[in-house]
Amino acid sequence: MQLPRILTPALLAALIACGVLLSAAPSARAQGSSDDVILEMSQAFKRGDKAALTALLPQARGNPLEPWAAYWELKARLEDASPQEVQDFLDRYPGTYQEDRLRNDWLLLLGQRRDWDQFAAVYPKFRMRDDPEVECYALLIEQLTSPSPSPTLAEQVSADWFSLHRVDDGCTQAAATLIAAQKMQPSVAWRKARVALEANRVQAARNAVQIVAPELLDRFALLAANPAKFLATRASARTLPERELVVLALVRMAANDPDAAATQLDSNWSPQLTRAQRDWAWGAIGKEAALRLADTASGYYAKISRNADLSEAMLAWKARAALRAGHWRTVLGAIDAMGPDEQKSPTWVYWKARAIRATLTPEERADPLSSRPLKATELLEAIAGVQDFYPQLALDALGRQVTVPPQPAPPTPEEMQAARQNPGLGRALYAIGLGLRSEGVREWNYTANLAV
Repeated sequence: MQLPRILTPALLAALIACGVLLSAAPSARAQGSSDDVILEMSQAFKRGDKAALTALLPQARGNPLEPWAAYWELKARLEDASPQEVQDFLDRYPGTYQEDRLRNDWLLLLGQRRDWDQFAAVYPKFRMRDDPEVECYALLIEQLTSPSPSPTLAEQVSADWFSLHRVDDGCTQAAATLIAAQKMQPSVAWRKARVALEANRVQAARNAVQIVAPELLDRFALLAANPAKFLATRASARTLPERELVVLALVRMAANDPDAAATQLDSNWSPQLTRAQRDWAWGAIGKEAALRLADTASGYYAKISRNADLSEAMLAWKARAALRAGHWRTVLGAIDAMGPDEQKSPTWVYWKARAIRATLTPEERADPLSSRPLKATELLEAIAGVQDFYPQLALDALGRQVTVPPQPAPPTPEEMQAARQNPGLGRALYAIGLGLRSEGVREWNYTANLAV
């Protein structure tokens, strides 16, 4: 049964306060030995013991957490499972978190197998849509099969690829296909390699380089292992791929020693790189120095000619370094160069307003109707509130009192009854009560955000 109004955090808090959801969860003690089986299966799943999971599953039947037990058992042997076994699981636990989580796992496997027909049949039923790699497979199918793929397809693949913090097949394959078809620029792969190497994801960086310069993988391996040695054995970089490898080596060096990377860039490589490549290298060096709270960070960032050449992470750390140094115009420039989503973040809305106020001329300060003071006030008004840190700071900057948030409205009798009967909420609390907090929290969030 669905709740009659959106299950907001405030409503959930009210339901818990009233004891409604706690009473909706069955008693863990009432299930006796089957709870012990669930806990044993949880441990078997973590250590990858397929045989133990299969042997224990019949004893978990009828337990409130049976969907978890069945998920663990099938997930552990999914590569060897038949499509019918997967479908039987989906049919047995419809509408549950476990059903959609297994669908996600199955879609990834179908994508890896290049079973596009099966993937296309399963994907429309995927409710969570929270896995960028799965979306990349769907976009790849569109590119391969549609006579008129979406004009934003390459942009979507790029965004998904950059959002992944793991080595993946789906987005890498989609990017390779689009680059080969000249629907995506090779520079996207080089940028992915830079971002991945900054985060010490060497294999992800290697996969990106393989798309655009497979002949240079040996050199990439050297720079990833020893960037100083790689740079020392080269006097020049004549081609674009060679210059990109120099940037990657500088990025790799900066992660361990930003000052050494700065010396290399200044003394040897700066004239040979393009403006955008130099800016990225200085951005990586500046970011690493800022992470160390080094006073040199602002100086390194000052060598950048154009903020638009930097990544979001570099811009964020440029703004933070400038805040520490009291360089308000630099703060403002870094925030203005951020993407739309970052600029909407209450953090950067607040600091942009503060930066505008800090850079007002005497004439602007004297004229309250001047556009820039009004802009700062408008930004603060847009985020002011009592529910979070920066909204509260905005209230204070506007000269208003920060008050305690109002109490949420009490749940209605209908909501209380619906909560008691909601199987996802009951299962989530049961799992938490049994000590399976991670599983319980995931099912809670799923039920709260997608199932109601």
